[in-house]
Order: sequence, then C-alpha cells, then structure tokens
Amino acid sequence: MVEAVWGEHKSAEQIAAVVRSLQAAGEIVLATRVAAEKAAAVHTLLAGADAPKPALRYVPEARCLTSSALPFPDPRRGRVAVLAGGTSDLAVASEAQVALHCHGLAAELLLDVGVAGLHRLLEQLEALAEVDVLIACAGMEGALPTVLAGLLPQPVIGVPVSVGYGVSAGGRAALTGMLASCAPGLCVVNVDNGYGAAMAALRILRRDADRGRW
Repeated sequence: MVEAVWGEHKSAEQIAAVVRSLQAAGEIVLATRVAAEKAAAVHTLLAGADAPKPALRYVPEARCLTSSALPFPDPRRGRVAVLAGGTSDLAVASEAQVALHCHGLAAELLLDVGVAGLHRLLEQLEALAEVDVLIACAGMEGALPTVLAGLLPQPVIGVPVSVGYGVSAGGRAALTGMLASCAPGLCVVNVDNGYGAAMAALRILRRDADRGRW
C-alpha cells in the first residue's frame, strides 16, 4: 500500500524532503491536498543545478503530486468505478482515482450521476454491473451511495463531500446520511477522504486476490 503524504499542512520544503526520501528508496510518490503553487515550489526545490529533473506529475483536479511513472492499470486485478454527483465533487473523486492508479488498479471516473438527475445514473447501471467495487462521492444529503447499494450487488464505499448549503455543515449531513443508510453493507469513510476510499477498495480487491479470484 502506497503511503500517502498529507500535503495541505506541510511546507514545500517538507514535501520535497519526503519526496527525496521516497525516490531514494524506490517508492511511489503520492502527496495529497497539494495546491498548484505548492506543487510548483516542490518542483523548483527538487530541480537544483546538480539534481536530475524531478520525476513528478501534478494532477490539478485531484490536488495530488505523484511519481510521473505509475504502474500500468491491469483490469485483471479488479476494476473500480468512482462516481460523483457533479463537478463540485471532482477533487475528492479524482483523489480516489489517482490513489488507485498509484497501485496499478483500473479506475474509471463517472461524473454527473447524482440523485438530482437519477436518469443519468440508471443509464449507467449495465456498465457499472461489470466493475468490482464502487466508490460514490456525494455532498448535500449524500444519497448517491445508498441508491447505488440498493441497485447493485458490489461493495459500495461512500465518501461524504463537504459541498452544499448551510445545513450540509461541511459534509456532516452527508456523513450522517450515509452512516444512517438503510442499504445494508454500505461502507463509509471520512468527509472528503478520497484516498481512504481508494485504500478500502484496494483491501477488498486484495482479499479477493488472496482467494484466487484475480
């Protein structure tokens, strides 16, 4: 499991030091919650006069800094669909997708399938039935994971997103709604925790692999 570096409250200098250590150990770099300006500063710090060009890639929609060369996604190891109600959930959903790609897992991102336009989700059900794990990112009342868990048999991981008007309370309403879901077996991670949802999917898929299902 790739260890993620929490970038939001680290300085560019601290992230650069961690990246140097990871690269020296031959490990994959995954730094989450990194603003574009901070990512640029990290590149500058690592690209000194006597240093090779840093082999890093910044994914702005996910706010993630990763190794530029990631494992090739192998669908035989399992397929994950990351769903979100709309582009307001994009940062969290993209973080989950990037984290899965860092582990060589195939992950498709599907936007604009929230309960406000339920017909768009229903149009995707046949394709979604073919994937192994579903990650559903939703703000407001957080209903999308419950709907998915009621329609499809795969493991569903709900990610509350801190998007919505007043009583949405920074994702707490979505978190409470997902935890109180009447759809049995729904797994829920913390607010905006796309990385955590990806790691939950990874654990599910690896357990199946240990049983010879890959």
